[in-house]
Amino acid sequence: MRIDVCTDVCTDVRSDVRSDVCTDVRSDVRIDGQGAPTGVPVRGDRTAHPAGAPRKRMMPMISQMVTVPADGVVLTGDLVVPTPARAVVLFAHGSGSSRLSPRNRMVAAELRTGGFGTLLMDLLSEQEEPRDTLTAEYRFDIPLLGRRLVAAIDWLEVQPETRGLQVVLFGASTGAAAALVAAAERNHRVLTVISRGGRPDLAHDALSRVRTPVLLIVGGRDPEVLRLNQVAARQLWAPHSLRVVPGATHLFEEPGALEQVAATAKEWCDERLKALRHAAEERRW
Repeated sequence: MRIDVCTDVCTDVRSDVRSDVCTDVRSDVRIDGQGAPTGVPVRGDRTAHPAGAPRKRMMPMISQMVTVPADGVVLTGDLVVPTPARAVVLFAHGSGSSRLSPRNRMVAAELRTGGFGTLLMDLLSEQEEPRDTLTAEYRFDIPLLGRRLVAAIDWLEVQPETRGLQVVLFGASTGAAAALVAAAERNHRVLTVISRGGRPDLAHDALSRVRTPVLLIVGGRDPEVLRLNQVAARQLWAPHSLRVVPGATHLFEEPGALEQVAATAKEWCDERLKALRHAAEERRW
């Protein structure tokens, strides 16, 4: 296993590179395998700017609260799509969280600056959430959560704002396992899977069925989750990268840690879209 150290989004430990973001742990893997939204409009995406800082040009955004039918229930989500959008990122929150996760919302806002649409969605219904708070019976049901993400992927395919866009799955904690299960079922629709402090090991045999590239991001001060990600990485046949954010704990609460996650995720998505365009051009020739 080769270990690289990132810096402005990934620096090799070799002497010929720079430094400033995370630590990259890459396994030796084969790289050759490879209804209209309902609800009410909500306020558009706004990003705070420090005093005196130059403002980025704002993209036009379509912002809606939506409902997604999935697995016999109705799930609430927040869909924000820049015009034009390059792809759409579907977020899968972790156990005990929801679409209102401040960490996922921060990462989503950064991805939107790169032209990516975002769908932050509750994985449990309004009826299931109170029961799960008491019993925790749904939050670790990875097959159930995976089916709901599959339903959301299919829903995105028929919405006018997202039809035809590649889907990125971004999972945190147990949501990462659900994202990998969904990717294994919809390999043709998923551009990549990104895990933040995730439990990909809980995807079990779905790991070997994922064909889309996978990015695993773990905090350097989260040793047990790092170990579990290394174990899961060895079961992946798809191209994958394991990156460690130095000094970060499980929730990436340290100053700058979540910003590193967002920057790394955005660069990874950019690379995947470039690779997709390059492959399409080669097929035309």
